[in-house]
Amino acid sequence: QARHPGPPDGGWGWMIVAGCFLVTICTRAVTRCISIFFVEFQAYFGQDYARTAWIHSIVDCATMLCAPLGSLISNHVSCQVGIMLGGLLASAGLILSSFATSLEHLYLSLGVLTGLGFALCYSPAIAMVGKYFNKRKALAYGIAMSGSGIGTFILAPVVQLLIEQFSWRGALLILGGFVLNLCVCGALMRPIALKEDRKTAPEFLEQDYVPKAQKQDLKRMSVCSPLIKAWSHECLCYCSWKEYDFLLMPGFMVLAVSVLFMAYGCSPLFVYLVPYALSVGVSHHQAAFLMSILGVIDIIGNVTFGWLTDRRCLKKHRHFCYLFAVGMDGLCCLFLPVLQNFPLLVPFSFTFGYFDGAYVTLIPVVTADVVGTSSLSSALGVVYFLHAIPYLVSPPVAGWLVDTTGSYTASFLLCGFSMIFSSTLLCFARLAKKIKRTHLRSLTNDTGTKQHIWTNGAIAYSVAAELDQKDVEFLAVDTNSYSNR
Repeated sequence: QARHPGPPDGGWGWMIVAGCFLVTICTRAVTRCISIFFVEFQAYFGQDYARTAWIHSIVDCATMLCAPLGSLISNHVSCQVGIMLGGLLASAGLILSSFATSLEHLYLSLGVLTGLGFALCYSPAIAMVGKYFNKRKALAYGIAMSGSGIGTFILAPVVQLLIEQFSWRGALLILGGFVLNLCVCGALMRPIALKEDRKTAPEFLEQDYVPKAQKQDLKRMSVCSPLIKAWSHECLCYCSWKEYDFLLMPGFMVLAVSVLFMAYGCSPLFVYLVPYALSVGVSHHQAAFLMSILGVIDIIGNVTFGWLTDRRCLKKHRHFCYLFAVGMDGLCCLFLPVLQNFPLLVPFSFTFGYFDGAYVTLIPVVTADVVGTSSLSSALGVVYFLHAIPYLVSPPVAGWLVDTTGSYTASFLLCGFSMIFSSTLLCFARLAKKIKRTHLRSLTNDTGTKQHIWTNGAIAYSVAAELDQKDVEFLAVDTNSYSNR
């Protein structure tokens, strides 16, 4: 397979965007619509809020917890194979859920099996968009991720209608057939090789630090069995470290902690918006319509924020755009308990939906800016993995608070403060990094603009983590060591 000098920013890339768009409809939109089944499950099985909320929690948790598995299959087997396998598993989980006789049955089929299927599809499809686009990356992600909003807008009233016509069992059976479209999406994911991609296992043998004797042994073995060469212990260790060396980057660590609090705050809203609306006297159709509004405005947030952050004036400030969107969603959650009728809940759905679409679009963009395109698939797997525990814990905790206090106020306040803390943490980290970089540059300017390092016989590499590459110049001569600042 020929290596491309860089992402093509078009061509088959738009088919990749279309495939990712359908993947987000079949995964994230379907997951959101599970909240419409909440009241049906609660009434049919006669359980409280906390126990019923575990269904949605396990779906989200399994999807994010197994995201690294999806990245692993995509990197070492094929993105197409991973997504097709995920589609089959997700469909099987929904179909088996239509025959459920207890909540525990739903935990396993709708929660674990369907969530695992979604995991194998979601992160690889998103990573493929990042490989095909660079200049228009945010716009491409905006279009691709808008599938979540469009899917929610269309599926929310459709699912409510299916429940009324065929009961919740029939609705789950039909959804099981619908998510088989993930197999079609997988077929669209044509792989691409970029020159900046990290070296693969066979290329490991060409590295200078591998002893000659070891190279010869491995090459001799490869004549008899290519598998021995490809899957030798040394190659696997090298590739595994190279795929996940971004975990030690300070910027990624801060982003990871911020994601934990953001994920805790955003999940309960999609579970409890419909039950909350019903509790304040809104009809079933109006409650489903609120989810539809949230979904369609989510689309606008995806596309417009993606387009705006691709502009030259905002391209360097994507982190701040991301944290602003997360903070606004947190504020929306804080005000939700005082909105107790349908006319007031409509503006909430507009505002929350817009900024939800905005920051969801920017998650892969910000991750790519931190770790680079070559590590994007593995990094997204880790980022979505970090969503798992908050997604698992937050809806049942919110349900426990509802059962204990008899009100949704405490649950929504906790969500709001969690998202605001996530935004504030990332903001302070970015400001601290900027101040530190400015300080280091000022010190460099005081002692001389450039740093010349002379060594005996070779170039000496100087570690300047907080300085731009242009601030350090390396020179080499064959004689005496000399240093000049």
